[in-house]
Amino acid sequence: MTSALFSSAANIDLSIPQLLPEPRQKLTTRQKQFWEDIEEGLRDVKRAKNIDPDEDLPRINSFVNAAQFKTTPPQPLGPRHDPCEEFIPGLTAMPWWDDVEEEEAARLFPWKAELESKSEIIIDEFFSVMERDKVDNAEERAKRKELKAMYDIRDTSARDLFSSDSAWQNEVMGGGWSAVRLQRLGEWNVENCARFPKTYELIRSLDIPLAVRGVCFAKQGPNTGVAEHSDGRNFILTSHLALKIPDGEVSMTVGESKRGWIEGKVCTIDTSFTHSTVNKSSGDRYVLIIDFWHPELTSIERGSLEYIYDLRNKFERGDVPVRKLKKKYDDEREPEGGGLGAIWNLVTGGKK
Repeated sequence: MTSALFSSAANIDLSIPQLLPEPRQKLTTRQKQFWEDIEEGLRDVKRAKNIDPDEDLPRINSFVNAAQFKTTPPQPLGPRHDPCEEFIPGLTAMPWWDDVEEEEAARLFPWKAELESKSEIIIDEFFSVMERDKVDNAEERAKRKELKAMYDIRDTSARDLFSSDSAWQNEVMGGGWSAVRLQRLGEWNVENCARFPKTYELIRSLDIPLAVRGVCFAKQGPNTGVAEHSDGRNFILTSHLALKIPDGEVSMTVGESKRGWIEGKVCTIDTSFTHSTVNKSSGDRYVLIIDFWHPELTSIERGSLEYIYDLRNKFERGDVPVRKLKKKYDDEREPEGGGLGAIWNLVTGGKK
C-alpha cells in the first residue's frame, strides 16, 4: 500500500524508499555500532576499487537507510512482489527471468549454458554420493543395533545426507523440504564441498556472481510443499538446476505463474516475489539451488553488499567486540529487542 505521506506528491518516485523525519524504529547500541562500522568499512571498499571514498553511492546509501528504518518501506514493483527493508532501488523486478529473450539471457547469465551442458557431472556425482550415504547408513544402523543389544542404547537412528540442515530452516520451508548446504551466507561448507568435489569445482569455474545467501542441494519430499512466502531481498536472484523431477504434479509458483522443472535445465526466479512449491508425486524432487547477485548491480555495489553481510556474520558470531559509540545520538532510550535493525532481523529471522 502506498504511504499516505507521499501519495499527493506526483513528482516523487514511490519505487524509491523516501527518507522520513524520524526512523520508524529505534536501534540498540549494538546496532548503532554495526552501522558505524559499516560507514567506515564502505570507505575502504571504495578505496579497494580505486574509487574516491567520498564518492556517493546512491543505491547503497538508500539500502543502508532503509535497513535502519529511516525510510518509507520499499514498495512492491508488481503483483505479489513483497520486498523487505533490505532493498536496492532501480533494479528490474520480474518473477521468472526465463521470460527474457534468449540473446538477453545469454548476456545476463553467461554461465547458464555451460551449467546446463555439464549438468550430468553434477547429477551423476549427487546420486553417487546419495547411494554411498545410503550404504553407510545401513552399516551404521547395523552397528547401532548391535550396540543396543549389548548396552541397551535406545537411539538406533542414522543421519542421512539431508538431516544436517538447520531446524529453523525446516520450520520456514516445511517438514518436507531439506537441504545439503555447499555455501551459506557467503561461506563455503568445507565438509560438504569435499563430498561433492566435482560440483564444487564446476560451480567455481563458471564465475557465477554468487551472492551471500547460499548454494545447496534441495529435496522436496512426496506429498509435501513449501508454503507461499517471500525471501524479501530484491538484489539476489535464484537459479534451480533440476536434478530429478518425479512424474506427477510437481511445480513452483512464483508471482502469479506456476511452472514445472525440466531435468538438466536451469530456471531463474526472483524470490522477493511470493513463491511456493508443491510435490504431489510419490517420489522426492531434487534441485541444485544457486543464489547470485542481480545482474544490474555494479561491481562496487556488489562489493559493498558483500562487506555489509560479511560484517553481519562477524557480529552474529561475536567476533566484533563491543565498543563505545563514536557518534552522539538524539535518542537515549535503549530499545527493546536484539539484532541489528532490518539487516539483522531479516537475515537471521527466518529468511531463506
